Amino acid sequence: MTKRPAKRSVKTAKSQPKADRPFAPGYGIVGAENGKGLLPWAWVAKKMNRCRTFWLATIHAAQRRPHVMPVWGVWLDDAFFFSTGHKSRKCQNLSANPTCTITNDNGEEAVIIEGMATQAEDPAVLDRVGIVYKKKYKMDPRSMKEPIFVVRPKTVFGFVEKSFPKSATRWKL
Repeated sequence: MTKRPAKRSVKTAKSQPKADRPFAPGYGIVGAENGKGLLPWAWVAKKMNRCRTFWLATIHAAQRRPHVMPVWGVWLDDAFFFSTGHKSRKCQNLSANPTCTITNDNGEEAVIIEGMATQAEDPAVLDRVGIVYKKKYKMDPRSMKEPIFVVRPKTVFGFVEKSFPKSATRWKL
């Protein structure tokens, strides 16, 4: 009897979002026909993983004005996860309007993420978030018994001040 080789699962590389130039008239940003100067998608993960404190912008539900607060969070599987108190202004705002923006804390190498926040509920994902969060902040956000949100990007911008405008990059997901 001939023994067949065991089937191997083929892991395909996750498709990378297509990079292009943001629309910003008057800033000297030119097209990306040849891709020269565009930042790679891996740059986003690197910057997000190195950042400790992020800025979260939401829309105040009643007053229809911006609300910006610092948050801790982790970048995992091309998404941003953070926790906040269920009575917090951030949570109230996101319950009324899940549209938000997340930025890292480095204006010289800025990442700006626009997306929709939803409450993360998958136990397997929350386990992974807890592990990454604990490694980064020495605590597991699940221990607070408060909502953990995930922001899946719709549009991401990256800017490196020293090479701006040549490095100005936009990814649409």
